Amino acid sequence: MKRIIETDDAPAAVGAYSQATSNGSLLFTAGQIPMTADGDLLDDEPIENQTEQALYNLDSILDEADATAEDILKVTVFLDDIDDFDAMNEAYAAYFDDEPPARSAVEVAALPKGVGVEIEAVATLE
Repeated sequence: MKRIIETDDAPAAVGAYSQATSNGSLLFTAGQIPMTADGDLLDDEPIENQTEQALYNLDSILDEADATAEDILKVTVFLDDIDDFDAMNEAYAAYFDDEPPARSAVEVAALPKGVGVEIEAVATLE
């Protein structure tokens, strides 16, 4: 059975999607951008700060689902400029300091609201 995950500690969904969904075993998050729960957009911040905010949002959603970063199996990182990879990876590595999940990182033509990074994850809830 599908369960919708919602928290006020991450930006609200602004379209026909949920912050996350779960079937009880796996949690799938929507892509998280560098926006605070209050709606402040960090699009002009360095990519490290944008990555930290996106990961903070991801962490808030995990917390709502009674999961942690250690439960993440796979992450996809979308960058609007692949030249930002090293700076993003530095902030990312600080978040996943031990036994990081599988990850893909790709450059895309554009991201919502003109941000530099968007991050989504799949986590286990078992």
